[in-house]
Amino acid sequence: MSATASPVANSSGSVTNQAIQVLQGPYITNTYGGGIQCQGPTRNFTPYVTGSVSAAKPFEGYYDDPVYDITDNFGSFDDDGNNIGDGIIDNPGDILFTKRTRTGQKNNYSLGLGFSMTWSTPTDKNLQDLCKKAATTQIGLQEQITANKRLDFEIARLKNCGELKLRGIQFHPKSPYYSVCADVVVNNPPGHKHPHYHKIPPIPSSSSETPTAIPVQPHSSDADLLGVPLSIR
Repeated sequence: MSATASPVANSSGSVTNQAIQVLQGPYITNTYGGGIQCQGPTRNFTPYVTGSVSAAKPFEGYYDDPVYDITDNFGSFDDDGNNIGDGIIDNPGDILFTKRTRTGQKNNYSLGLGFSMTWSTPTDKNLQDLCKKAATTQIGLQEQITANKRLDFEIARLKNCGELKLRGIQFHPKSPYYSVCADVVVNNPPGHKHPHYHKIPPIPSSSSETPTAIPVQPHSSDADLLGVPLSIR
């Protein structure tokens, strides 16, 4: 006679709470100088991935369930003197055999994918328009100030380079700073006015007129009377 121990069923469970929190950041602020700051609409896009794994270690799909010897054939006698059981197991703790039993153990997996998105816009559009107008004006002012600074620089460069060239001072052509004054041209060196003109005295057209002085007819030997600009190089 053999008997199998009654299995005991145990149950256990766990609860995992997962939540997605959406954080709305402040409006994007643009600074244009002069204390001008404008806030624009903000779009928040937040992707997320959630997952969980539950497992038992060591993992055992089956286990050996022992079958104990619960025979009770001795310990007492009947009316005829035969051995009978006395209610006490003859071989307590003895295992007759084991049987393979499925545990039902398994791993649990979960995966969640998604995203959250929020769109935030200012409620007063007039303030936005005024701020944009002020920003445009501030940018134009900064560009004009930059242009004025550039003009002052070029005028100062022209003046200094011109004065140095009149004195015969300049960078060597192989110098890395030669290009600083390379585009400055001096048109009127000392003692020379440009452009300038000479007048040729007129010759009387009628013989009846008696001039007080007869002008000399210009010829090739008197080139300075022809009125052309002369330069000696």
